[in-house]
Amino acid sequence: MLNLPNSLTVSRLILTAIFVIGFTIAGPVGYGIALVTFILAAITDFLDGYLARKLNLVTSLGKLLDPIADKVLTASAFIFLSAQDQGFCPTWVVVVILAREFLVTGLRQIAVEKGRVIAADWSGKWKTGFQIGFCITALIWLFLQALGQEEFFLAILAHPTFWIMPTFLWLSLALTVVSGIQYAWNGRDLLQN
Repeated sequence: MLNLPNSLTVSRLILTAIFVIGFTIAGPVGYGIALVTFILAAITDFLDGYLARKLNLVTSLGKLLDPIADKVLTASAFIFLSAQDQGFCPTWVVVVILAREFLVTGLRQIAVEKGRVIAADWSGKWKTGFQIGFCITALIWLFLQALGQEEFFLAILAHPTFWIMPTFLWLSLALTVVSGIQYAWNGRDLLQN
């Protein structure tokens, strides 16, 4: 049931709730909580799948919960970071990202019903990496700005007008579109019935 990988996945859902609370609190404490919990949740995203394969603990529960936990984490972060008072991410980008997630989830559900598995491909994995990079960069900026440390080296690197944050955002958007098209193309036969 709740083996180590599945426990890590469940912990990601709990960490996401703490992330949301921290982001809502705002200020140095809230953004610090949001940053730390987001990083911990991102680490569990890597570890749960790795350990499930390495220890041969892949379960149906894990296959169900892992993508849900991933989507809840990234959707929460992108929604907060696109809010008017943050403005790190245009709302339409969030809509595209969420639409792709719904598309892939729907295709995977149809595939399961037909006895097939649609595995993650390279573009989906890179998309997730760039999304996590964008969110962490934005959270670092929020935290350091709330501390009044805008001149700190890490704050300069994380500044919204520096190249790192926009690069993560636009590459994650491009890979979101590419991976969505790949999933739709690879699953097109599933939609014919």
